[in-house]
Amino acid sequence: MSRPNKILAITGGVGGAKLALGLAKVLDPEQVIFAVNVGDDFSHLGLHISPDIDSLTYALAEENNQELGWGRSGETWQFIETLGSLGGDDWFRLGDKDMALHMRRSGLLGDGATLTEATAEITQRMGIAHAVIPISDDPIRTVVQSEQGDLAFQHYFVRERCQPAVSGFRFDGIANAALNPALATYLADCDGIIICPSNPFVSVAPVVEVAGFLAAAAHIPTIAVSPIVAGTAIKGPAAKMMQELNIPSSALAVAEHYQDKYPGLLDGFVIDESDAGSIEQFTLPTIAAPSIMVSLADRMALAERCLAFFDEL
Repeated sequence: MSRPNKILAITGGVGGAKLALGLAKVLDPEQVIFAVNVGDDFSHLGLHISPDIDSLTYALAEENNQELGWGRSGETWQFIETLGSLGGDDWFRLGDKDMALHMRRSGLLGDGATLTEATAEITQRMGIAHAVIPISDDPIRTVVQSEQGDLAFQHYFVRERCQPAVSGFRFDGIANAALNPALATYLADCDGIIICPSNPFVSVAPVVEVAGFLAAAAHIPTIAVSPIVAGTAIKGPAAKMMQELNIPSSALAVAEHYQDKYPGLLDGFVIDESDAGSIEQFTLPTIAAPSIMVSLADRMALAERCLAFFDEL
């Protein structure tokens, strides 16, 4: 197998968006598109919020907030602070620039656009050439099953700060969600799939479990990058979730989870160089590479290493 010409990258969250930017820097828009989780989407303050689409949009536009690690750079907070002073819901921190994006998306959806169409309109206006494609235009909503009962994902993630212990996850609406036609078409002659270092339980699962995805991907070489490095998650609650689900918080356990849950999906796995000592324990082809992406050069280097890995499989 040579280096693939057409890549589909699966992404959700900030970690996934980092590698996505690297891929966008080394591959042309005809060579890579991004399939994005929509399970985190929710309605808030009358608006449609798409956190994973927004994380990717801000990353690809190189407007993500480096200080906070989420949201948009150069952000101000007058809206949300004023809302809080009036007794409104201010637990979900929406910046002023961010609000404009949510208003625009919600207006487009209200006028009859699909989420795909609304996303294309916004990303193009932000100067992004690569396609950002929701896994489905139908609603999928991640529910966290926890010691506090069922929690909508953003209530768990933001309002409760990931503190309740989790026992499982449910994706409401996924049984009726259709695979995005743009992705189905792209997968028909796609050369490789990269699962970015996103949370396997709440970012990747609601993508690959959409009806038709696994069947469409069955013939395509697929690699995944571990979101767990030296036993911890670089960003987000993946390691904490794994411990509460009685799964070791290790890169090896992530690979085994993918292999057990989705047999045949993965053809290769990428771990951080700090975990290289465990590489012989993996039962599928595995490479170790620097995967902590601090700089743009780090993002691009990991993207290039993932692409080269296809050659080696």
